[in-house]
Amino acid sequence: MGLAGTANKGHGAAGPLHAVRTLLLMVIFLAFATVSDAADASLGATGYKMAGDATKMRIVMNFDREPDIKWFLLRGPNRLVVDLPRTRFAINARDVKARGLVKSVRYGDLGQGSRLILTGKGPFSVDKLDVLKNDDGNGYRIAIDMSAASAREFDAALANQALTTGSTVSTDKGSRVGTGPISNPGHRFTVVIDPGHGGIDGGAEGLHGTIEKNVTLAFATELRERLSAVGSYDVFMTREKDEFLRLDDRVRIARQHEADLLISIHADTISVKGIRGATVYTVSDKASDPEAQALADRENLSDQFAGMEIKDDNKEVTDILIDLIRRETHNFSMSFAHTLVGQLSTSVGLINNPQRSAGFKVLKAPDVPSVLVELGYLSNAKDEAQLLDADWRSKAAQSITNAVALFASAKMGTGAGG
Repeated sequence: MGLAGTANKGHGAAGPLHAVRTLLLMVIFLAFATVSDAADASLGATGYKMAGDATKMRIVMNFDREPDIKWFLLRGPNRLVVDLPRTRFAINARDVKARGLVKSVRYGDLGQGSRLILTGKGPFSVDKLDVLKNDDGNGYRIAIDMSAASAREFDAALANQALTTGSTVSTDKGSRVGTGPISNPGHRFTVVIDPGHGGIDGGAEGLHGTIEKNVTLAFATELRERLSAVGSYDVFMTREKDEFLRLDDRVRIARQHEADLLISIHADTISVKGIRGATVYTVSDKASDPEAQALADRENLSDQFAGMEIKDDNKEVTDILIDLIRRETHNFSMSFAHTLVGQLSTSVGLINNPQRSAGFKVLKAPDVPSVLVELGYLSNAKDEAQLLDADWRSKAAQSITNAVALFASAKMGTGAGG
């Protein structure tokens, strides 16, 4: 009986313990099941692509179903943040490598959700951010269009964002951040001087060993000093030392400074003997002559020196970049080129037909009147000597300064500079 009693007591104790163990196992099972279900229910990011350059970029991220997102801007550094539901990222690391206007791409899980962070190469505007159904019916995508912008425009977008509760739902088109240019009544006429080439890209080499990148930097520095001395302009340079810059980065710098004028300085070589003198170029889809086309082709290859060429396989992006060459900007460029040729003709020698055009990438800022000035040809001994002569450089810099004064007066007088 005692054994039986002991057995009965043991069985009586095992009943509650067994129930507790069973309950614990059920809880653990349900917890794992919940986690598994949550993982299965999470959003899937199936791909990521970027296309464009340092002035304008399109970013596309694909998903297996429609994402519910919010996005906002942050400063220091300039960032676009896209908040997502819990997301499984199946993205190729090569596709998120920094390029163009995007300095870095980060993404990951935050616990309660996930996040995509795009850091810009300086300030930018978000021209468009949409959630779209894929054309083939499989999944959705976020499509983001970004453009280089000034710090003032980025700050204005931040201020507008603060008024709309600090975050913007992507599909809420009425409250987007960065939807267009912002007036700037206190703006001073701004000139950006672009010394051609630099770093590993030395440019042309003269008959006596003169390197183009050194000539352009020395002349640009002198021109900056003369323009700054006027006291009426803000003057910047795309580079102040011997460094390599992509052509689209030169355009980006001009746009981010809200430049009213970009002057790109060069001193090329030419195979045609006897040709010498200064030339002023504006952008055109069709070159004014074969020599202009050849020069544009050489200058546009500069980016390949650093092995950093980006080919626009995306026709849509290419079309966007071409469409941004606005008629008004082109007219201002032509106007300044005409004024500049007139001023240079009184002080330095000019080539025959000195106002020419070609498809220079560095002149394709959509809203910055731009010219490329060939100071002379290093392939000509007399031109090479002039480019190294302080008196000649002084006269040329003064002529350009005079042309800027005439152009600035006319442009600001129309209200187009603000």
